[in-house]
Amino acid sequence: MLTDVHAHYDDKRFDGDREEVINAVKQSGVDRIINSGSNIRSSKASAELAGKYDFIYAAVGVHPHDTGKTPGNTLALLADLLKNKKVVAVGEIGLDFYRDFSDRDTQRAWFKKQMDFAADVKYPAVIHDRDAHGECLETAKKYRGTVKGVFHCFAGSVEMARELVKLDYMMSFGGVATFANAKTCREVLKELPLDYILLETDCPYLAPHPHRGERNDSRYLSLIARKIAEIKNITPEEVIGKTGENAERCFNFSR
Repeated sequence: MLTDVHAHYDDKRFDGDREEVINAVKQSGVDRIINSGSNIRSSKASAELAGKYDFIYAAVGVHPHDTGKTPGNTLALLADLLKNKKVVAVGEIGLDFYRDFSDRDTQRAWFKKQMDFAADVKYPAVIHDRDAHGECLETAKKYRGTVKGVFHCFAGSVEMARELVKLDYMMSFGGVATFANAKTCREVLKELPLDYILLETDCPYLAPHPHRGERNDSRYLSLIARKIAEIKNITPEEVIGKTGENAERCFNFSR
């Protein structure tokens, strides 16, 4: 099944034509989408989208950018959202030391709180890791056996990917894999077993080549699958089939 494990259809860039785009995505052959929350508002919006469209699921959580303005009752609100059976993960959570929109200690504190939460509720975590590879990897190791999930838009090294495989974490890849300057990403994809690869768009961001710079949506997912197939010298159908199986194993859509 063609599965986009990370999208943001609640983003304001879809405000003018959200329903038309989502319907077109469905018609294009995309089978499943996980819409990922970045704060309480967008987590609620993600759950609402999952309720409206049969092929959309939701992840709920607080992105590191938003941790500096997170209310104290956030975990209770997330727990309430998890009552919705179409909410399949806690995310996106993690660390972003590139933008530093929130204080790093605040990011760390909320990453730990949400990993503890994921362990308690036994849901997979969707981890955002930008320029914080070492700390994110160490956090994943601390929760070995209690939290698994996916490092979304994976940008780490081959060595980091090997360590995550040992922890049984998935890694998802999007438009960056198609960029001419994405040498490390291609090296990781060549080395990484197909059992640990997922597809994502992160739309409306990071549209793949030849649409780089445009608004992204899940109709471009097949371009990413083709690029990964080229890198691994297999067919796009193999990539689509196996990554769909991986998504089911990671997120348990039928829970």
